[in-house]
Amino acid sequence: MADLSELESMIVAALPGASAQIVDQGGGDHLAASVVAPQFAGLTRLEQHKLVYAAVQSRFDDGSIHALALKTRAPEAS
Repeated sequence: MADLSELESMIVAALPGASAQIVDQGGGDHLAASVVAPQFAGLTRLEQHKLVYAAVQSRFDDGSIHALALKTRAPEAS
């Protein structure tokens, strides 16, 4: 089971200035995250998602996370 606050901290540490909200979608290992980060400016959604996945990769590797649905955007995007 993933520690949601730890995951949020991991994302913010990897993407300084970001805000992240993570919710459990069932079973503790199926999660959804909404991330707003200045680093996303000018990037495609795929590139944005890769940055977030890289930030929490260790939790995929140890099995804490099985699935992570993402919504990402730069702060100025609506």
